[in-house]
Amino acid sequence: MTELINLCITSEVEEGTPLAVSLSGLPELLVCEFEGEFFVTDNTCTHGNAKLSEGYQEEDEIECPFHGGTFSIRTGEATSFPCVIPIKSYPVTIVDEKVCISHAQQPS
Repeated sequence: MTELINLCITSEVEEGTPLAVSLSGLPELLVCEFEGEFFVTDNTCTHGNAKLSEGYQEEDEIECPFHGGTFSIRTGEATSFPCVIPIKSYPVTIVDEKVCISHAQQPS
């Protein structure tokens, strides 16, 4: 069985208000909710090194606070200029109201 890493509880995440999560041994992560689904990505913009949690979530996209580029919270894909390099996204498992990612999926 794959070990899961608990990031937060679902009630801590409000749709439209991304949550930054910092855990030892992991990059800072971003937890978002959209239409009742939870998504986890890296929290650092690949264009301007900004914290995406300080930007704005509009539907299933997160906007960088530095230059206004956007990323899909579903896939990590860069969706508007000047962002072109995707952010890492992580498959999410919900267990007992906890938002988790697999230990095997964390960056090496």
